[in-house]
Amino acid sequence: MFEILHNLGLGFGVIANYQSFIAILIGVIVGILGGAIPGISPSMAVALLLPMTYGMSPTFAMVMLMGIYIGANYGGSITAVAINTPGTPSATVTAFDGYPMLKKGRAGEAMGISLWASTFGGLIGAIILIFFSVPLSKVALNFWPSEYFALCVMGLTTVATLGGANWQKALVTCLFGLVLNTVGLDPTFGIKRFTFGVTRLFDGFEMVPVLIGLFALGEVLDNLEHYHATDEKKQKEEPVSYKLPKLSYYWHLKWSIIRAGLAGCLIGIFPGAGGTIASFIAYDVEKRCSKHPEEFGHGAPEGVAASEAANSGSVGGAMVPLLTLGIPGSSTAAVLLSALMIHNLNPGPQLFTSEPELVYGLFASMFVANVIMVLIGTYGARIWVKVGYIKKTILYPLIFAFSILGSYSIKKSMFDVGTCLAFGLVGWMFKKYRYPSSPVVLGLVLGKLIETNYIQTLMVTGPIGFVQRPMTVVLFVISFVAILYPIISDVRKARQK
Repeated sequence: MFEILHNLGLGFGVIANYQSFIAILIGVIVGILGGAIPGISPSMAVALLLPMTYGMSPTFAMVMLMGIYIGANYGGSITAVAINTPGTPSATVTAFDGYPMLKKGRAGEAMGISLWASTFGGLIGAIILIFFSVPLSKVALNFWPSEYFALCVMGLTTVATLGGANWQKALVTCLFGLVLNTVGLDPTFGIKRFTFGVTRLFDGFEMVPVLIGLFALGEVLDNLEHYHATDEKKQKEEPVSYKLPKLSYYWHLKWSIIRAGLAGCLIGIFPGAGGTIASFIAYDVEKRCSKHPEEFGHGAPEGVAASEAANSGSVGGAMVPLLTLGIPGSSTAAVLLSALMIHNLNPGPQLFTSEPELVYGLFASMFVANVIMVLIGTYGARIWVKVGYIKKTILYPLIFAFSILGSYSIKKSMFDVGTCLAFGLVGWMFKKYRYPSSPVVLGLVLGKLIETNYIQTLMVTGPIGFVQRPMTVVLFVISFVAILYPIISDVRKARQK
């Protein structure tokens, strides 16, 4: 313990200069902007600035890229709350309750919660990274494909919570997301599936255009269908509140943030899981723990807090296997791995002994980046939440334009634009007939992981592999209990009535 604190103090000494501060500041600003723009993921934002680090020292380069990573995970919540357009896939869960809060005139409250939950979630992830890097990485390394499969199945159980009373409709849309994953080349054998001769479909559907279409364009089309000019007058009479809550307000969300931050970090440790799965699972856990689960999806502050804390907590988790084993825990961590190799640094246990200044300087920069993010977010939120004042006749065309640009910017492909438009119609139909869109994202995120790990388990151990390891069985039992709990709860409520 004393040695770790001593090394952390050494890390703060390494970045205690204006060059490092400027590097972190630039990284956080670029990350927030990148995360807020639909179509630019955290990994893309880090990759865009990677060439700038060639001439920098390894420490300056890594602290700037870490600032981008942290800032981008928060930035996605800005557009998720303001215009129901998640800037990043993991911010999709934030939109479930953040956007309804804005529609109720509580935009400042939603922005404040997303900011402080992201900050504390990031700090929880950083603390766990510092003190438990090596033992946690060994646990993650011992996971077999069967355990990853069971973990993904446990993630699918959240569909019951996302659907609420209409869990049947949620199941339908989740299966729709899983079916979408079957389009393209088989991940194991390379067989074409449902491509219909279209080469653009060999890689399947791109995640971001699907998200933008379902949530942004679907919302716009639904609002246009029910648009009335009198709504503009009501909006002027009842303006959106952009005042951020006092710090004491966040105290009642402390357990939601702590639970989600820990969950996000632990899930982020497992390679391939990432912040999106962490956000879904943390949101599900929080809804089950809540005394008012019916408020989730309609503007529950705990939902926003859980999503953002888990999302940011996964940053520290993803760095655990990267630094200790050289295995990236997320797509952004994979870009950071490239940055380390560019500077002739090989991640692994020896990195802690050969380059302790770099490692602990990187740890220290995570604390500094979160503090800078609070300052930028606090003053920037007063501008961002004023989106609520914009007239719908101006806002809707802007959202439509940004959706098209965001979809096109990923691969400079008009096919992705067409995908966005097509799923915009799908999202509109879902809203029209009251089918939840969020389970589609769950199916998309987990589909490939489920298929890949299922096939790998069968190839290595056969069907016995799904019950051979204790951790696999434990995860399956947790999934079974998670499915049974709402059923038993409904039966009890029916008996009481």
